[in-house]
Amino acid sequence: MAWRLLSSKTLISLFHSSLSPSPSPFPNPIWSSLLFSSPFSTSFISTKTPRKLKPRKKKKKESPRTKLVQHESNRIHHFEHLVQRDSFLRFVTKSKIFLSKRPEHVLRLDDAGKLHHELGFPRGRKVVRSIEKHPRIFQTYRHTDGKMWFGFTDLVEELLEEENRIMDEMEVDRVTRVRKLLMMSKDKRIPLSKIYHTRSLFGIPEDFRDRVSKFPDYFRVVVENDGRRVLELVNWDPALAVSQLEKDFVLDEDKVKKAFTFPMKHGKCLDLDEDDARKLRLLSSLPLVSPYSDGSGLDLWTVEAEKYRVGLLHEFLSLTLEKRASIHHIVEFKEEFSLTKHTYQMLLKQPRTFYLAGTEMNWVVFLRDAYDEDGVLIHRDPQVVFNEKLYRYAEML
Repeated sequence: MAWRLLSSKTLISLFHSSLSPSPSPFPNPIWSSLLFSSPFSTSFISTKTPRKLKPRKKKKKESPRTKLVQHESNRIHHFEHLVQRDSFLRFVTKSKIFLSKRPEHVLRLDDAGKLHHELGFPRGRKVVRSIEKHPRIFQTYRHTDGKMWFGFTDLVEELLEEENRIMDEMEVDRVTRVRKLLMMSKDKRIPLSKIYHTRSLFGIPEDFRDRVSKFPDYFRVVVENDGRRVLELVNWDPALAVSQLEKDFVLDEDKVKKAFTFPMKHGKCLDLDEDDARKLRLLSSLPLVSPYSDGSGLDLWTVEAEKYRVGLLHEFLSLTLEKRASIHHIVEFKEEFSLTKHTYQMLLKQPRTFYLAGTEMNWVVFLRDAYDEDGVLIHRDPQVVFNEKLYRYAEML
């Protein structure tokens, strides 16, 4: 072969020329491999980085949008089921409200497809898919204009008449609930828009803003400079300024005392006598600040202020029809009730009384004592009975 004809001097000169910065005289890769290949193998040398020196991958934090509030071991499944049921029936509840305000209770499908927020169906999905899930509630038909429309079935039209009768019969009760909300508020006034947005929570009728004029001894509507209409309390009623917690305290004092805990920092050994120890336990358990007192002047980070806010939220939930509310309902009244951004953590610290279900970003708080062991409301408002009937029809195929 040709490479054997090369003398040793020639090889040496070629080697030195390869070390110079000038271009290699042997562009052919075969020559390079012959000249510079090593007779020794280096395959035994490990090129992997030791595991202990490798940078650890950071675990992705679960989003508050999907992370559940309760650990599996602490989960109360009938409360979680109610949250899931509400999510499944969101299209039914929101569409019922929206269609009820429209002439003839109908809507063109082309228009409905653009109203995912108002009707409560997933964005990007076809509204027809949600309609087909509830054939006893909604129906579609082709109008004389050739367009497809959807509306209520005859069954739901009859149910709506029943619901209107309930609203009329419960009018006095709803007025009382609004009066108590105003009495708990910081300035004894709440924007009408906030009451309207949370009307389903308290069973307040759609036309409550028009009904207000029937009760001049209770309410006054004030129009502010920005055009916002605000509902103000006219007369304070001491008979209404009694919270549900105070009523329960009269019936079962020990039960209410154990319902709340407010840990206080103190020395491990205070050498307290029995009477002083009892007073300390009372101070750290029972919320003594009435939700109908003025709590706006309390220092935000004192035990008294926290007792006030906990008692206020307990009374707020007691006024709701289903003794529960979502974060969106509570945030609606943040300013009026002097609530802080730590409301979520505050409620979590009271597991004997409150149960938080759902996710950290979209949670629902329940009054535990208002439900029996099977998760059924102990005292059901006529509107709640009606809603449950509607939900049963909505889940039928």
